[in-house]
Amino acid sequence: MEAIFHEKQEGSLCAQHCLNNLLQGEYFTPVDLSSIAQQLDEEERMRMAEGGVQSEEYRTFLEQPSGNMDDSGFFSIQVISNALGVWGLELILFNSREYQRLMINPVNEKAFICNYKEHWFTVRKLGHQWFNLNSLLTGPELISDTYLALFLAQLQQEGYSIFVIRGNLPECEADQLLQIMRVEQHHRPKLIGEDEAQTSGPRNMGQHVVETRYGVQDGVINEDDDELKKALALSRQDIDVEDEEADLRRAIQLSMQGDVVKHVITQ
Repeated sequence: MEAIFHEKQEGSLCAQHCLNNLLQGEYFTPVDLSSIAQQLDEEERMRMAEGGVQSEEYRTFLEQPSGNMDDSGFFSIQVISNALGVWGLELILFNSREYQRLMINPVNEKAFICNYKEHWFTVRKLGHQWFNLNSLLTGPELISDTYLALFLAQLQQEGYSIFVIRGNLPECEADQLLQIMRVEQHHRPKLIGEDEAQTSGPRNMGQHVVETRYGVQDGVINEDDDELKKALALSRQDIDVEDEEADLRRAIQLSMQGDVVKHVITQ
């Protein structure tokens, strides 16, 4: 899967990684996204100023930090939406009742962007196969057509907001290559730092438990990399599986717990 572009996590720049993994190239930098965020901030300031620059609301607005970005590298959904707008792409809330009433099979979409708190990641179709391009993983994770709807249902159960990407994505090498061939994945990619967690012993001072959907591992993550730890803490949790059949059993159980999931799972 060398042809698939996959940016790995740096600091809290998951919004940048999410966009670049979606577009399959180094399309956006932190400077690019900061410029978009600053433009949005200025537009909001001008709207607030219409009520009077001496008003209490305007002064309060000026004192508040930006809602579109912060110093850690976090960017808002508005920034992501505007960045995608440059490419003629738009976001539709997959979680909404209106969209789910359409009963569209997720396999027929092109890509999804998923968000939980301050973490963003992309799920995209390349050729005829789906891949989880989460920047917290060491590489792309192959998702079967059968499992895709259940995978999205599981994310919803865990509190993720999911957005459908509509529009024509730019051409990329991976999509062209996977149109004429299929890949197989015998071993799932691990979370960044998981290898170190498995090999580190209890003598390490920074030892703690990392909980992810890949299981619970004792180990070490660099105590100086606070932003990476923060991102890892926001990753998906509470599933310990060895193979896709176990994933399916778990997701099917979850699908029986609420009407929202029933709308997502299609035959």
